[in-house]
Amino acid sequence: MDRYPLDAVTEPVFFKTPNDLKIYVNQYYDRSNFPIMNKEQGDVGTDLYILESSIDQRFEGTRTVNSAPGLSYVGIRSVNYFFENYRKCEGDFETYKQYVGEAHFFKALMYFNLLKSFGDVQWVDKVLSTSSPELYGTRIKRNIVADKIIAQLDSAALYLSADKGNGSSRINKWMALLLQSRVALYEGTWEKYHAGTPFGVESASPEKYLNKAVEAADKIMTSGLYDVYSTGKPESDYNDLFGLRDYSANTEVMFWTKMNKALGIHSHSKLYRMELPEGWGITKELADSYLCTDGKPISKSTLFKGYTNLITEVDGRDPRFRQTVFTPDAPWKIEANATVRNWQEVYAKLFSNSTYSSATGYVRRKDYNANMIYHDLNFEETPSIQYRYAEVLLNFIEAKAELGQVTQTDIDKTIKKLRSRVGMPNLSLTAIETDPNWEFPSLSPIINEVRRERKVELALENFRWNDIARWAAADELIVGKRPKGAKASQFTIPPVLPLDGNGFLDPFKTALPAGFGFKLNRDYLNPIPQSQLTLNTNLKQNPGWVN
Repeated sequence: MDRYPLDAVTEPVFFKTPNDLKIYVNQYYDRSNFPIMNKEQGDVGTDLYILESSIDQRFEGTRTVNSAPGLSYVGIRSVNYFFENYRKCEGDFETYKQYVGEAHFFKALMYFNLLKSFGDVQWVDKVLSTSSPELYGTRIKRNIVADKIIAQLDSAALYLSADKGNGSSRINKWMALLLQSRVALYEGTWEKYHAGTPFGVESASPEKYLNKAVEAADKIMTSGLYDVYSTGKPESDYNDLFGLRDYSANTEVMFWTKMNKALGIHSHSKLYRMELPEGWGITKELADSYLCTDGKPISKSTLFKGYTNLITEVDGRDPRFRQTVFTPDAPWKIEANATVRNWQEVYAKLFSNSTYSSATGYVRRKDYNANMIYHDLNFEETPSIQYRYAEVLLNFIEAKAELGQVTQTDIDKTIKKLRSRVGMPNLSLTAIETDPNWEFPSLSPIINEVRRERKVELALENFRWNDIARWAAADELIVGKRPKGAKASQFTIPPVLPLDGNGFLDPFKTALPAGFGFKLNRDYLNPIPQSQLTLNTNLKQNPGWVN
């Protein structure tokens, strides 16, 4: 009767050894924290990437309290359980401090996701029971939550290993600092651009967070451990980065998911499912953002050859364009015998049926490896990048721009590195070409160009909605607008999708005749579910939501 169960973590007999702690935190290395990028992942439903048959309800403005995401503290309760028990470990602290650091990291990550979703939330530092008064507590202000998240990441950076490692086994100090720069940049820009709105923060201090973002990113940049991946092939290096099979020694990838079918860890049919568009498409809004190779926007450069077809459209443009979007001359399938089949095969069949259809005609190439030996109908070992150094550079330069402190030296150690990889000219702080199509004409030229660089470098990596939200930019980018596609006249088979007055694909023209209906006074945050408001009457609903 005194025997403990053999199939569950039982506090009296667990948490005794460093390996117990390792086993416990292993549960957080899952797909919820480290998703696998594929055709259906990464900026889906935003102004950058859409599915022909699906409109994002947030952008459409049609969500209700009951259709929005739930509010869950399951993961936070789990990590709090760790913190209440890890001191029972009988080993020396040095033998298990790595796992304590990991717990701090994952608690910060979980709370950051809550912060982005709901704003003010309850902060819980212990395991609650059904009678705990904290269950009926109030939400605390978002900036206090942000401070606590940053403090968690300070602790994570203190305890996590400074060894770069192989980037796939355990997180390290540098990942904690990257996440800290991300959190601080998010909160700093949120407080700056939502000031005076229902989402503003009392006693806002955006500079505090922006300085923290600079500090955290700078520590990584001066560590000497990471750099932008390049083999000296500007025509392919950017695309190749996302198709490599191993990142253990990669200079840019800070963390990645390694697959092993023997251990049941796989990426399903990632590449197999990316072979054909099946309704997915990158938008004209992203396509038009790529500069020409003289460093000028398409509105100002003589190198821009127009929209006649994809070959001419990408010619003379930032090489990241053709390395993100399929062009007819791009390799589509490389057979085991080295035979190369180009995307021209698909391009000629586009719009012939639902499999060969795209919402925009711009089909995603990023994250795709054309080598057929890696494609599998069921289980592939295609790895997935989770955190990369490019974001560190972009977080640093954006925070500097927002602080009004950018120097040419700052640009040279950030944007120049990213552009040099693809053979693009550097950005000159004193000679920024005015673009009449800047997305944010009321902001400074440097902020517009930093945001452009972020848009094209991190495209389809799941940053776009968070950027729109923290910049309070839905009025410029979303409201009353519809994502457009390529020039329809170029396709052999006429698209059945609607067109705008200039002959560009306009896939949501019928469904959204007035454009997206995003509600500026409501949709930047999710609503608190009605079930939670009923259980805890001390909770207050987010702005604009009617229960």
